[in-house]
Amino acid sequence: MRATLFPLDGPLRFLLLSSFLIPLGSFMVLPFMSVFLHERLGMGLGAVGVVLAVASLVQFSGGIVGGALADRIGLRRTMLWALIIRTAGFVGLLFGLRWPPLAVGALVLTCCGAALYLPANKAYLVHGVDDERRPAFLAAGNAALNAGMAVGPLVAGPFVLSSPGWLFVSVTALFVLVAAGHARLPAARAGESGGQSAGQGLLAGVAALPFAANALAFYLYFHFQHFLAVYAVERATSTFYSLVLLLCFTLVIVVQPLASGLIRRMPYATALAAGFAGLAAGLAVLAIGTRPALLAGGALITLGDIVLFLKNDLEALHRSPRSDAVVFGQQRLAAGLGACASGVLGGQVYGLTEQAGDTGWFWLLAAAQCVLLPLLLLALRERPARHPTPLMTTTKEH
Repeated sequence: MRATLFPLDGPLRFLLLSSFLIPLGSFMVLPFMSVFLHERLGMGLGAVGVVLAVASLVQFSGGIVGGALADRIGLRRTMLWALIIRTAGFVGLLFGLRWPPLAVGALVLTCCGAALYLPANKAYLVHGVDDERRPAFLAAGNAALNAGMAVGPLVAGPFVLSSPGWLFVSVTALFVLVAAGHARLPAARAGESGGQSAGQGLLAGVAALPFAANALAFYLYFHFQHFLAVYAVERATSTFYSLVLLLCFTLVIVVQPLASGLIRRMPYATALAAGFAGLAAGLAVLAIGTRPALLAGGALITLGDIVLFLKNDLEALHRSPRSDAVVFGQQRLAAGLGACASGVLGGQVYGLTEQAGDTGWFWLLAAAQCVLLPLLLLALRERPARHPTPLMTTTKEH
């Protein structure tokens, strides 16, 4: 890992630090939104599912707009505007404590900022990096992101329901500082990394199989992301739920950088099979409902996602002629479609299993989908990659 990633210059060190601080602040709030909306604001679980679905759709699918914007105005300016928008969203959450409908709008606004930020962030991180080193840089960014996601819930867990006002003020201040740092980054236009795409449609050059696989992976994963909080808090505590998240994020931090080279060399079909098998096993284990089962299920789901999410991004970069920012934006669109479907359908199914008195069936139904739905991807496997060279030696310039 060190031989392929280091040394890092100042801007990249700051970007990796920001990749920790931004999810740190976000995950002091976002993992608890289902509980916050349901218990503090009194929304029904069906309505909560719809709100989370819309928020997820905006946060992920809006990435395709973020990628196109980065192509037009540059990576640094896109990241800066994204952070300003997201900061405004957290201010809105603070005022939403007095007027609950504003909380929903503010949540969506924070997701708009996230949608614009991540494609530009990833493209800036791998700007000018050769194909062999790209998995290491992406894995380092993912590790920093997951470290922030791990620490955020631990910090905020005791306060999210008892003192949300101070929590929202703290997160807002953090985002103001991070935005100020981004204003000092050197400019790097997305177009400079190759794959000029001005005037092309947002979906032009999309890699069909990685796009579909990403949508499906996020659809299945967000059963866990959206509804584990409600399920785990009922059976344990919010603190234990934070520990489950800590385990999951720690696995990403440790395992994905170490396995990035192996994942890069792994045949795509093998990666898909291993990833979806991990999701299926983890979701099934969650149905047991005990504390050890929550930990084991979360770990298995995370190991599956470590393979799926990184491999899908690498394969999309390999197959598409578009710029890095646009490719990452297209993959975020796929993620948003999957996460939105998970919120809408999952919220209804979770509500039904709750009414039936056994929410364990929710996880078993999700696990069954992990086995059956990937078979639909076989219809896309026969389409050849646009670039026939092996992924580890692709000649595409970025």
